[in-house]
Parts: sequence; structure tokens; C-alpha cells
Amino acid sequence: MGNPISARFQSSAAATKIVAPPMVYISGEEMTKYCMEQIMDKWISPRVDTTKWEYYDLSCVSRDTTEDQCLRDAVAAGARVGAIFKEPTVTPTEVQKAKLGLKKAWGSPNGAMRRGWNGITISRDTIHIEGIDLGFKRPVLFERQAVGGEYGAGYKMVGKGKLTTMFYPEDGSEPVTVDERTLTNENSAAVTYDNPLDNVPDLAHHFFSRCLEADVVPYVVTKKTVFKWQEGFWVAMKEVFDAHYKQKYIDAGLLPKGELQHLISDAATMQIIKWTDGGFGMAAHNYDGDMLTDEVSQVHRSPGFISSSLVGKAADGSMIKEFEASHGTVADLWDAHLRGEETSLNPLGLVEALIGAMQHAASLEGGPEAEKIIAFTNNLRKVMHQLMVEGKGTRDLCGPAGLTTEQFIEAVAERI
Repeated sequence: MGNPISARFQSSAAATKIVAPPMVYISGEEMTKYCMEQIMDKWISPRVDTTKWEYYDLSCVSRDTTEDQCLRDAVAAGARVGAIFKEPTVTPTEVQKAKLGLKKAWGSPNGAMRRGWNGITISRDTIHIEGIDLGFKRPVLFERQAVGGEYGAGYKMVGKGKLTTMFYPEDGSEPVTVDERTLTNENSAAVTYDNPLDNVPDLAHHFFSRCLEADVVPYVVTKKTVFKWQEGFWVAMKEVFDAHYKQKYIDAGLLPKGELQHLISDAATMQIIKWTDGGFGMAAHNYDGDMLTDEVSQVHRSPGFISSSLVGKAADGSMIKEFEASHGTVADLWDAHLRGEETSLNPLGLVEALIGAMQHAASLEGGPEAEKIIAFTNNLRKVMHQLMVEGKGTRDLCGPAGLTTEQFIEAVAERI
């Protein structure tokens, strides 16, 4: 089920417009939604025919009104189309639930998306602008396993007693005792979760091929010395590397010690701060990847200079890719906007996500129009970067003399 917001953006076919391949556009809310409306109206719609795009509104009110059917429809469309752009969305708190008059505090949509798109990894990479010094001089690539770990944990608050965790095989064979222990505290949190390993080979291929193409040194990050259950992640990654990539990395001079290197997560936190020359990639479990990419974004100035894409796998083996900014809806700027104050939101992360989705859609379809989309989006990136280099970017880059949100969007529109 598409959403009526499509009427706002969809361009009628015209001889002068590039016809964009099918893509799913998921809208959010607050400041990033407002910014993307301006970008679509002034950069995209005048030049690109987007009638093949499907639009879904995942604002809190839309999710509440449809009982989350809009989310289920968006996930189904993404699985079918394979290329998705997502604006930041709000996961409502109890305060926001009351303020917006919602029936419930709806959960994050991310879990449904990762399940529905057979999520493998979340790629988060530094964005670089030639002529501007940010945190890292060369690219930093990161893969965060998109499933497993603490995020899907089940728990109960318990007291003194015996705690047993059992596994019952699907084939009906004998149950296995995973863990058994005696609890002696009056108050404990008993937590269970698993870490799937079936998709690690796919993650490994994605990671190692990207690092090789970007000319960076790969590292696998775990805490396997203490968390023994993490050994399987390292083993699976190394098996793929040794069988398919080791010689290629040696030939490229990207394997300084002759073997794939493992980093303990504690050490990785320190190296991220020290290795400001960049030129490295890291792959980690879900939780470690979440924390470490936040650190990468801070070293590289802010989350606005980090790209983020969820990579999944369709039944036919093709890649499903969902692109979004790594930051949220920028609530402080939205509050200022509602008060009528000037804002200066840097849309770089949002636009990189839009470019990524449009280019992935083009790669899935191919043909002359797809090539035009690639050229158009590459030029869009170039125009944005050039304005920033000239001191005509937003205030996070250019200081008080920088442009407002609306002024920057107008400046880009004039140059495209």
C-alpha cells in the first residue's frame, strides 16, 4: 500500500527528465523530513521522473493510524524492489505518545526491516570532501552485523535459585543444556540471546571486497578472549578471507603482517582515536559495531559525516540495500524551526543516502536511463561538496557565516 505523500514528490514523465528506476522512499518526520521535502521539490522533482518510486509514511501518527500496516507494507515493498531510501524516523517515548495522542509507544521499525530484508550487515563509512579536513584523512569502512546480540534479548528479573537454559533441536533430537548456574543474589536480571552465524560468510564477502576496492586494511573486531561464544564470528570471517581474499590483499600490499588481523574491541576503541590517517576497515558484532561506529563518527566530526546502509539478501541472491543518514531527526533544530528561528542543518548524510539508494536502484535495472541517474547523482554530490569547499556550506562547516538550511538548498538548486 503506497502512501498519499507520493503526490507531493512524484514527477510526471517529461522528455527533459531522467526516468528513475523503481525505488522505495520511506518518509519520517521532524527536521529531516522538512529538509528532504525541500530537497525533493528543488533538486530532484524538476529533473527526475520519479513515478516508478513507491512512497511510505512511517511517521508516528501514520504507524498509529494504520496499526503499523504502513511498516509492514514498506518492508514488503523493499523486499520486492531491492532499493530503499529511508528518512530518519522517531521511535516514540511515553512522553511523545501522550503528546501525539498515540495508542501506544510504537517500537523501532529497524528490527522489522532487518528481518524482512534478511539483514546481513549495516555498512557505516566516513564521508570525505576533497579540500576540507575532517577527522580521518582516508576512508574508514565499518561493517556491523545486522542481527543478533543484546538487541533481541529476552529477560526476566529473578532472585535466588537455579537458572537453566535449554536448547530443543528442531529435529526432535535430545535437548541440550546450554547453561546451568545457581543465583545467590536477591535481585538479578536473567538474560538470553543468540548470535546467528549463518550470514557471516555473506558479511565477510561484502566487507573484504569493499575494503579491497577502497584500498584499506581490514580488521575483525570481537571480545572473544572473554566472550568465548564470539569465536565463531572470527572463525567464519577468517575462513572466507583465507579462501578468497588473502592473496589479493598480499598482492595489493594491504596485509602488513601477512595475515588477517583480529582486534579486541577494547583495543579497537583506542585505535579508532589514534589511527586518524584512516585507511582501515573494521567488522564487528551488532552491539560492538553500534558503539564503535558512534566513536568513528565523533572522530570524523559528527554523525552527519558518516553514511549508513543496511545490506540484505533477496531469495534470488541479489542485494537488498536500504540507505539512511546515520543521525536522527535532529530534534533540537526542529524545535528551533517550529519557534520560527533560523536553522542550519547539513543535509550531507541525508543526500548521500538518497544518492546511494538511487544508484543501487540504477545498478539493479541497468540501461541508458540508469546511467543518466548515476551521472546526475554524482554531479549532485560534486555540487554539494564544491559549495562546502567555497565556504557556502552550512554553519557546522563554515561557522557563523555559513548558510541556513533553506539557503544551502537554494544554492545547490541553482548550480545543479
